[in-house]
Amino acid sequence: MADLQARYTTLIENIVQMTLKGQIRSKEQVYEMLVEELEPGSDEEFSTCLTDRSSSTQQQAEDSRDELKQAKAQRALRALKTLESAWSRYQQDNQARGTIATAIHQITTAEPQQRLLAFLTVIDPNQANPLTTDQLNQLAIALRQAFTDPDTKQDLQQLAAGILQGLQSWQALREHLVAWIYERQGLGFTESSQRLSPWGYWAKQPIGSLPRSLFHAIELDQAIDVWASQQTAVKMQDWVELTLVLQRLQQGLGIWADQRVYDSKLGAKLSAAIFVGFSAVWVGLANGLTHATLLNSHHREQYATAAFRAALQVLRTLAQRSYFPFYNSSFGIIGTNNFRSAMDYLSAPLRQVDGTQEKARLLTLLGSFLRNRGLHRDALEIYTSAREIAQAAADSLCEVAALNMMGQTSVALKQYEAAIDYSQRALILSRQHGDRLGEAHALANLGYSEVCRAQALELAPEVYEPAMAYLTQGLQVAHVLEDPVCEGLCATSLGIAYIALSQPEQALAHIKTGLSSLRLSGDIYLYGINLIAMAEACYQLGEMDQVVYAGMLAIHYLHFLEASEWRQAAGLLTILQGKLGEQFPLLLEQEKADLIRVLGLELYEQTLRLLEEYQSQ
Repeated sequence: MADLQARYTTLIENIVQMTLKGQIRSKEQVYEMLVEELEPGSDEEFSTCLTDRSSSTQQQAEDSRDELKQAKAQRALRALKTLESAWSRYQQDNQARGTIATAIHQITTAEPQQRLLAFLTVIDPNQANPLTTDQLNQLAIALRQAFTDPDTKQDLQQLAAGILQGLQSWQALREHLVAWIYERQGLGFTESSQRLSPWGYWAKQPIGSLPRSLFHAIELDQAIDVWASQQTAVKMQDWVELTLVLQRLQQGLGIWADQRVYDSKLGAKLSAAIFVGFSAVWVGLANGLTHATLLNSHHREQYATAAFRAALQVLRTLAQRSYFPFYNSSFGIIGTNNFRSAMDYLSAPLRQVDGTQEKARLLTLLGSFLRNRGLHRDALEIYTSAREIAQAAADSLCEVAALNMMGQTSVALKQYEAAIDYSQRALILSRQHGDRLGEAHALANLGYSEVCRAQALELAPEVYEPAMAYLTQGLQVAHVLEDPVCEGLCATSLGIAYIALSQPEQALAHIKTGLSSLRLSGDIYLYGINLIAMAEACYQLGEMDQVVYAGMLAIHYLHFLEASEWRQAAGLLTILQGKLGEQFPLLLEQEKADLIRVLGLELYEQTLRLLEEYQSQ
C-alpha cells in the first residue's frame, strides 16, 4: 500500500507540474492519464493522496507571504481542481464499469435455466443504482463479446439482441408517450367501455411483433392469461424486448404521473393505478404461460417464472412509495377480468415471500381485493398477517391500515366486539404517529362498528350518540383529506343510524352522499350496504318506487360478491310485496327501464330470478 501511495503521490505531482508548464491542455488529457495509471480497486489510496496534496497546497497559499510563491500555489490549486474534476469523472465511469462487470458476471455464471432471472435481477428498478439506458447498451455489447461455450454464447447473443431491440422499441414509444397523453382524454386505465386506450396507439408504433401482439390483445380487452397461453414460439430476445418495453412504459407513465404538480393527489392515484395495472399485466402473463402447452417446457417455465418476478418488482416499487393505496381497493386498470385473474394468481405465492415491509403493504392490497369480492374470512386472515409483519417492521402506516381493514371486515362477519376493538387500536396508534388518514378511517370504522352492533342488538337510541359523534368527526376529516372511501363509510353509517332512530329524511341525505362517494371509491360491498339503507329509508318515507330500485340493485351487487346481505334486501322487497299485493309487479315494471340502464337486460333478469327464488323458499 505504501508503494502505491508513493506512486500516486508522484503521479499527482507530475500532473500538477505538467499543468504549470503548460503541457496539459484539457481535462480529457488528465482523465486519460488516470485511466492509464490507476490500478483497479485503489480508489481509496488515490483519493487520500489527492486530498493530502490539495490540503497542503491550500495551506501554502494561505500561509505564504511571498507573492511569487503564493501565485504559484494558486496556480497549483487550479491544476488540482482540474485533476479533481477528472477524478470525479473517473470514479463515475469506474462505478459504471464495475456495475456492468457485475451484471455480466451474474448473467454468465448463472445456470442456463436461471439466466433470464439473472437478467431480471440486473435490471431490477429496486436496486440502489438501476442500469441506465447507456449502461444497458454497454451490457448488450459486452454480452455479445463474451467468450464462452457455444450454448451459453447463443443465450448471451439472444439476451444482447433482446436488450437492443427493447431499447429501440422503447425509443419509438417514448417519442409519443407524453404527446399521446395530452392528445387524449384518458390513459386507458379505466373500466369504462368508452375508454380511450393507449395500447392500440402503442401497437401502431415501430416495435417488435411480440409486444405489438400483446398490446392489440389488451386493446380488445382480451384476457392476458388467455393470450399468453396461446403463444406457440417465443424467442428469448423477443421476451427480453417485451420485458424492457413494459418496464420502460410503466416507469415513463409513473414519472409523468408523479410530476403532475398541478394536481398531486390525482397524480398519486394515477401513478398507483399504473403500478398495479402493469403488475396485473405481468401476473396475467405468468398465469397464462404456465398453461402455454404449445411452448416447449423449458421456455414455458422460464418465461412464467420471469413474468411473476417482474410483477413482484413492480409491486415492491409501489410498496415503497408514499402514496401506496392502503384504503383504496379499486383500481381502474387493464380490464376487470385481467385484474381479477392477476390477484387470484398472486394470492398463494405472495404468502410464501419472506416477511418484509413491502410484503405487509402488498398483503393489505390483496386483502382489500378479497374483501371487495365478499371473501371476508380470507381477507381477515390476510390483514392479520399484514398487521403482524408491519408491526415487526415498525411500519405504523401499514399497521393502522391493517387494523382498520380488520375492523371493517369483522363487521361484515358480524363480529362486532372484535371490530370495535380493532378500530379503537387503530385510532390510538394513528394518533400516536400523526397518521391523519388512518385516524379518519379509524373514526369511520369505530362508528360503523358501533352502529351495526347497536342495530343488530336493537339497543336503545341513546347508544347511537357516541357512534354518530365518531362518524361526524370522521366525515369532516375525510372531506378535508378528499378520501371518498372514508367519506362513503361515514355517510353510510350515519344513514343506518338515522334509520334506526326513525329519522328517514336525515338518513336519506347521508345515504345519497355515501352513494356518490362509494361510486368513486369502487367499494362494491359498502355500496351494496348503502343501497339497502337507501331502500329502508325510502320504505319509512313511503317512496315505494325507490325501495324497489335500490333493493334490486342491492341484491345484484351483494349477490355478485356472494355476501349474505343480499337476502336482507330481498327480504325488504318481499315485505313490500306483501304490503302492496298486486301493485308490486306494476311498480317493478315501472322501475324496469332504469334498472336495465344500470344492469343490462341479462343481469336484470338474473336479479329478478334471485328475488323470485328467495320468495319461493
